[in-house]
Amino acid sequence: MMSLTAKFYRDRVCLNVLAGSAQNAIDIWKAAEGHVLVGLLSKNYPDVASAVSDMHAIGTTIHNAISVGLGAGDPRQSEMVSEIAAEIQPQHVNQVFTGVATSRALLGQEQTIVNGLVSPCGKPGWVNIATGPLSSKAEPGGVPVATAIALLKDMGGSSVKYFPMGGLKSLDEFRLVAQACAAQDFWLEPTGGIDLSNYATILQVALDAGVSQIIPHVYSSIIDGATGLTRPQDVAELLTITKRLLA
Repeated sequence: MMSLTAKFYRDRVCLNVLAGSAQNAIDIWKAAEGHVLVGLLSKNYPDVASAVSDMHAIGTTIHNAISVGLGAGDPRQSEMVSEIAAEIQPQHVNQVFTGVATSRALLGQEQTIVNGLVSPCGKPGWVNIATGPLSSKAEPGGVPVATAIALLKDMGGSSVKYFPMGGLKSLDEFRLVAQACAAQDFWLEPTGGIDLSNYATILQVALDAGVSQIIPHVYSSIIDGATGLTRPQDVAELLTITKRLLA
């Protein structure tokens, strides 16, 4: 089995960004000085076998710092993500709320980080956990944040993936999610609409709340529209901001 120790800056923050190619993955990893999980989306592959082959190859170049992604939180990718993860044993797995237990069971170990996707529901202190293939089509399932975290722990989850944040739109709700994660010693992954202008604000909220380990996802805002590649210079800037906040 490959190493399953994600590299967190000052033991608290690890970036999560997407790679548009194998070389882009290497460039991202270098720009972040290894403090990054490189996202590869399951929905970009026609089947599990091709995804496993490609992710294995990329993983060997970046110390297995792979984050297997759904693709915009697509619940239809939940099963495929679990099957890929079982084969490649990545550092990180993105899952809808209802897919967490399956991923953990198929991984067969507790080291890989497995997040569970919950969404803002417009009610501070509560989150929507109806993010699975069937539940996402039903009425939103709002529960107290503390309950959602306890359920994720029951299923073998490592962290809350809070998506879509809409940048600063859900900041007040996010603050209570961060406080709940800190109170239950659970990790937190803010996601959706994060860019170079609001990254520091969002990360500072999580740090101030006392969250032990944070994995901010920064996606489309740092991707070059012409090439589809994440800009390494922007990843380096995110790391610089992180270092400043943790100085």
